[in-house]
Amino acid sequence: MNPEALAAAILAVLTPIATSLRPDEELGLTASDVVLDRPRNRDHGDWSSNIAMRLAKKLGSNPRELAQRIADDLASVDGISSVEVAGPGFINIRLEAGAAGALAKTIVDAGAAYGTNDSQAGVSVNVEFVSANPTGPLHIAHTRWAALGDSIVRLLLASGAHAVREYYINDAGAQMERFAQSVLAAAKGEPTPEGGYPGEYITELAQRVLAAHPGLLELPEDEQLVVARDQAYEYQLAEIKNSLERFNVPFDVWFSERTLHAAGEDGGPSLVDQAVDRLRAQGHVFDDEGAVWVRTTDFTDDKDRVIRRSNGEYTYFAADAAYYLNKGDRGFQNKIYLLGADHHGYVNRLKAVAGAAGEDPEKNIQVLIGQMVSINGARLSKRAGNIIEMDDLLNWLGADALRYSLERSPADSPLDLDPELLQKRTNDNPVFYVQYAHARTHNVARNAADSGVDRSEFAPELLVHETEGALLGALQEFPRIVAFAAEVREPHRIARYLEELAGLYHRWYDNCRVIPKGDDPIETVHRTRLWLNDAAGQVLRNGLELLGVSAPERM
Repeated sequence: MNPEALAAAILAVLTPIATSLRPDEELGLTASDVVLDRPRNRDHGDWSSNIAMRLAKKLGSNPRELAQRIADDLASVDGISSVEVAGPGFINIRLEAGAAGALAKTIVDAGAAYGTNDSQAGVSVNVEFVSANPTGPLHIAHTRWAALGDSIVRLLLASGAHAVREYYINDAGAQMERFAQSVLAAAKGEPTPEGGYPGEYITELAQRVLAAHPGLLELPEDEQLVVARDQAYEYQLAEIKNSLERFNVPFDVWFSERTLHAAGEDGGPSLVDQAVDRLRAQGHVFDDEGAVWVRTTDFTDDKDRVIRRSNGEYTYFAADAAYYLNKGDRGFQNKIYLLGADHHGYVNRLKAVAGAAGEDPEKNIQVLIGQMVSINGARLSKRAGNIIEMDDLLNWLGADALRYSLERSPADSPLDLDPELLQKRTNDNPVFYVQYAHARTHNVARNAADSGVDRSEFAPELLVHETEGALLGALQEFPRIVAFAAEVREPHRIARYLEELAGLYHRWYDNCRVIPKGDDPIETVHRTRLWLNDAAGQVLRNGLELLGVSAPERM
């Protein structure tokens, strides 16, 4: 019996009780109203619910008396061994061994689908993250959002949402012109212009541009800048994509800022032009001293924002507004932005755009702000000079250790990673601890096959050892953990769950044999335990997949 089935059973006995207490009221109770928790002390049972305390006042009943009525009826449900009322009205439930153990086969049969749920079904979400300027290599500040953004999308997809990973390419504006000037100066052997981009990577890009366009320096100056900009941009963007691919972060959409400023069909208004008109139609745009403003203070922003200056030029805010509206036009009702610690000022601005567009700033947009990451001993890039490159981190620590360590803490907490720890092959290293547990499940399965133990029998009522009960209890929790992590956008909940699961698996391994001792015969309990072993391996594998981390079969 899984948590969903148990919640349904509680609802089935609760509904007639509630009707008897409030016959003239339609309470509209559903299984989602029944919250189940795992008691910290397993002597208190397999599951606990506070439903009686939550509903007692509404039903006009004493919490403990209501809990006892529920417990009395629940005790006769198949698969439930006993039900007790504790404290002010907690309902503690113990499952029959067979009902609890049946989960092992359910997990093995479900395979990669175990843990998926429909809690986000019907929701369309655009998750935009990294979005670094295509003027240089990705660095340490981008690694955290790359890992977290990708895992948030994986969680949303596993929970039934339509979700995409989107990278916003800032390929318009002054930074691209400074980039072009820097590359062109390097091609000519001149110093980096003031405000330009230094670093060996600029020289490397210049050499590649010259190789692709040998006659570059013979062109008129304005044409040289265009060629240098567009070609170097193409090379740099390809490098960014390659770095992200190495980090196991695939993007579904690469959105160019240039498309927002480009003329529409038949020379019509650009998306930025259209955005101003649409916000004006909503009643939130006004003109003052020749400039066009959006009244963002109507939506908690600290000041109104200029969207078009008096000289006719659009501000960055205009592109932000056009981009937000474009996401909605593409069918995304919810938009998630992942921004760095220095972008707090963008939160109210983006929420104001949502409000001005006629959407709910508290529902349709979510801005996640992350804190900085530092890694002891990390060296500045030789190519870029003033940054720690993502590629260097990947070469040094590996994608698995880097991703897992970035994902196992809340995004809003600063991180100081210990590279020596992340390179250790010991249980002190969290990613090794979890991956080793997964590899151990495969090792057990291989040794079982060599010893003649297979899954030809399954008797879940034999899984009675306390470590088996604890392991099964944790395995039951996985779908709920996935759904909750997706809802709150917190991949670290998966990592911490996997570490707990790995510990429970190791304790079970130390206490329960899958392979008989010596010449002892193979019994049903050994074959049944193999199902449990393989179920644990499947959940560890599914969890690591949600984090974008590999699940090795040997270590």
